[in-house]
Amino acid sequence: MDLFDKCHHMERIEMAKKEGVYPYFHALSSGQDVEVEMSGHNVVMIGSNNYLGLTSDSRVINAGIEALKKYGSGCSGSRFLNGTLDLHLQLEKELAEFLHKEAVMTFSTGFQSNLGIISAIAGLGDYIVCDRENHASIYDGCRLSYAKMLRYKHADMEDLEAVLKSIPSDKGILIVTDGVFSMGGDIAKLPEIVALAKKYGARVMVDDAHGLGVLGEHGRGTAEYFGLEDEVDIYMGTFSKSLASLGGYMAAKKEVVEYVKHSSRPYIFSASITPSCAACALEALRIIKAEPDRPKRLLEISAYMREGLKKLGVPIIDSNTPIIPIYVYDDFKAFKACSLLLERGVYVNPVVSPATPEGFALLRTSYTATHTKEQLDYAMKQIKDVLVELEVIK
Repeated sequence: MDLFDKCHHMERIEMAKKEGVYPYFHALSSGQDVEVEMSGHNVVMIGSNNYLGLTSDSRVINAGIEALKKYGSGCSGSRFLNGTLDLHLQLEKELAEFLHKEAVMTFSTGFQSNLGIISAIAGLGDYIVCDRENHASIYDGCRLSYAKMLRYKHADMEDLEAVLKSIPSDKGILIVTDGVFSMGGDIAKLPEIVALAKKYGARVMVDDAHGLGVLGEHGRGTAEYFGLEDEVDIYMGTFSKSLASLGGYMAAKKEVVEYVKHSSRPYIFSASITPSCAACALEALRIIKAEPDRPKRLLEISAYMREGLKKLGVPIIDSNTPIIPIYVYDDFKAFKACSLLLERGVYVNPVVSPATPEGFALLRTSYTATHTKEQLDYAMKQIKDVLVELEVIK
């Protein structure tokens, strides 16, 4: 058997291209914003993770330009050796203060953060317990570690307890959950998870990639939202969403961060965040601290869209976050809907099997604090019209 045989069997992708509804890799010819130029269309962007609208903020852009001028284009090495800038240290200091944690370390991407944290902190003889709908990077981090991974049904606390009960009491246990689940937009049942962790002697790690800048009175994320900031052992997050940059981080007690710094292969053997990325993330963080109404505005916009879609009879997954998935059920209809919406000036993301169960394909929509009601009203009308055309709704 030829290793490359699998490369010739991509029937669903080939069919989508043939039908003219292939929904991936559309090229932007403008900056990421609430309206963008994409594949020759001027579109309302309701498919990005630019939650606070800071990717186009002049203060963030200028911070990146100044860092590029001062430090150059890259660091040419890992943080472990020649790649640490005073800018990295300042970002980590201010992020730790914001998150009310003793220490922060930064990684080159959010995906790498989960790989680096989980593979370092959990090892042979330990157990990692995961929600079934956790992000792919969490699962890859589990595979990279030598720990035993066990899964529980999504948001099912009875199943989580059953899994915890099955683990020998002399084993180290890490419960890992998304704070805000990236596809469904629902929030983890963190109070129950924390209570079970205490009962069974486990540690808790929250991937708050979609929670930072979104939830909590000050935008600190899922733990602040529930008043559990002292109860979560490890925060993981990313700079590519609310912080309008690229990179990721871990926040925890100082000794835990120091251990991961000196043990994590993805951290030790990767080049550090570029100066411009670090500077943009730092400036975005300062804006979040100075403008706490941005996260509030984001949730108001999300609630407006959610209620509007419901009134139009659009089948959505309900939540309290800016991620609003819309059911279309059929994979091909998801591709077709994205294509029709793009032609009508609205961009959304298709989510099809195996990312969803067979027969539950959806359109993932997500919103930005700087969207206007006019943009949202236009997007709502186009979504309804397309779903009627595809006979998803009447």
